[in-house]
Amino acid sequence: MESKWMLYTKRAEFEKISARFNISPVLARIIINRDIKEEDFPIFLQNDMSLMHDPKDLAGINEAYDIITEEINTGKKIRVVGDYDIDGVCSSYILVKALKYFGANVDVRIPDRIKDGYGINDNIINEAANEDVDMIITCDNGIAAHSQMELARELGIKVIITDHHEVYQENDKDLLPVANVVINPKRSDCKYPFKSICGGLVAYKLMEYIYEKRNNGKKIYDDHKLKDLLEVAAIATVGDVMPLIDENRILVKNGLKSLMNTNNLGLQALIRATGMEGKKLSAYSIGFVLGPCLNAGGRLENALIALNMFMAESKEEADEYAAHLKELNDERKDLTLKNVKRAIEIAEKEYTNDDILVIHLDDCHESIAGIIAGRVREALGKPTIILTEAFGEEDMIKGSGRSIESYNMFEALYEVKDVFAKFGGHHMAAGMSLEKNRLDEFRNRLNMNSKLCEEDFVQKVWIDIALPFSYLNLDFVKELEKLEPFGNKNEKPKFARKDIKILSKKVLGKNKNVVKMLLEDTDGTVVEGIYFGDGEEFFEDIGDRKEIDIIYYPDINEYNGRESLQIVISNYR
Repeated sequence: MESKWMLYTKRAEFEKISARFNISPVLARIIINRDIKEEDFPIFLQNDMSLMHDPKDLAGINEAYDIITEEINTGKKIRVVGDYDIDGVCSSYILVKALKYFGANVDVRIPDRIKDGYGINDNIINEAANEDVDMIITCDNGIAAHSQMELARELGIKVIITDHHEVYQENDKDLLPVANVVINPKRSDCKYPFKSICGGLVAYKLMEYIYEKRNNGKKIYDDHKLKDLLEVAAIATVGDVMPLIDENRILVKNGLKSLMNTNNLGLQALIRATGMEGKKLSAYSIGFVLGPCLNAGGRLENALIALNMFMAESKEEADEYAAHLKELNDERKDLTLKNVKRAIEIAEKEYTNDDILVIHLDDCHESIAGIIAGRVREALGKPTIILTEAFGEEDMIKGSGRSIESYNMFEALYEVKDVFAKFGGHHMAAGMSLEKNRLDEFRNRLNMNSKLCEEDFVQKVWIDIALPFSYLNLDFVKELEKLEPFGNKNEKPKFARKDIKILSKKVLGKNKNVVKMLLEDTDGTVVEGIYFGDGEEFFEDIGDRKEIDIIYYPDINEYNGRESLQIVISNYR
């Protein structure tokens, strides 16, 4: 995919900021590049849990406390209804673990991705009524369940909704379901100061509020028996790709620190199963190692595998669930790889001239359509929709789309909404189902309405600073750790240099996917560089050239107990 390198030129008094917060001017500049205001630097740089926002600011939380307390005191049956993805599983665990600790008579129901679909449905409500459930608490779902809440009310079941998804509005007024309580920071009447929290953190805040009311203000994260709830909320935050700014940063920083010494047998087992034991855990570890395993159960089998692993009471039981999740994720990776290759081949053979790729993979598991769409978009630089067969509906297909910055996928789908049986989404991602015989019409209409031009397909790569190698040292690399955790809205900094001399280069690795180099800056400073990618393609691109431009990140290479400086190259030209 073609890319255009852009340099941030934001202005601020970097020297003054540097002195005020005891950081280097370079670090100050990077933080300003993230659109962090100077008054918000403390919450960005510190780990202090006291800077987390007060749960009492969540609309409805006190009413929820009263109802839940009454249910606990009377021993009536409470059912938690979650979702099958990582956020839904994590928030379900947080609620069940804490409610049991409080003495509640509680169980859990997680919908099946294929049979039930997303969120609470009529069958789940009727099932609860038949099993004498007095109250349902949803997590990571429920804000759009209007008819289901009407049914629950008719059947005499109390419902507390905890969710974080967008609230539907009509004439600038929230359309809230008729639940007893709706807790969602995105309610327009909610004074909670930070709206971008995941379902797991909403659930955690509710349990935190109840805990503090029951324990004279004592903090829930100081209770050894509930220590893992913070870790699980952090996992949900990273896994659901929440922006790592504001209190999400504090949560994830502290959650990762706690996770390194977790007392949750399931998490211990998963860390062992994925080869992460004894290693430093980062947001990357959750996003690309632990998280995909937690998601794999809900994708290929059942999300209860991950929930049961969290709740395991013996090492043997935990190891069994963790090993199964690891196997399922390996299977998911193989299926993804195979179908990404197939989708790219179809796109390059049949839809070369299409701006929007709409690809039907007839024998692909529907749960990985979104992952495939994302990978194809990355490879070809075009908005991509992957459609698969709809389980149990012979004439229907369903799918997921992933977009590029210059194409609002939800608005584009809205323009052809008559094609769909169902659709939804936002700027960068969407889901839909439609009759199979309307596939060609769907593809043609999307492309006719495209409005994209050549410039829209050029990826913009934003560079923080054109930083000379002479500035780099081990202390500076360690200072950059203050910016962690890296993720959504807080990517790893990108530094760049032009006209770098290649003194030597060689390809390493069984798959020839590592290039090691010795590089010299224009002032004569020499550093070791490493590039992770197709080594043979790199050599072919470079040819006999002796100089390249690079985007890089400085890193510490540890070998035999010794630390040395190296740079990791992410882009070159």
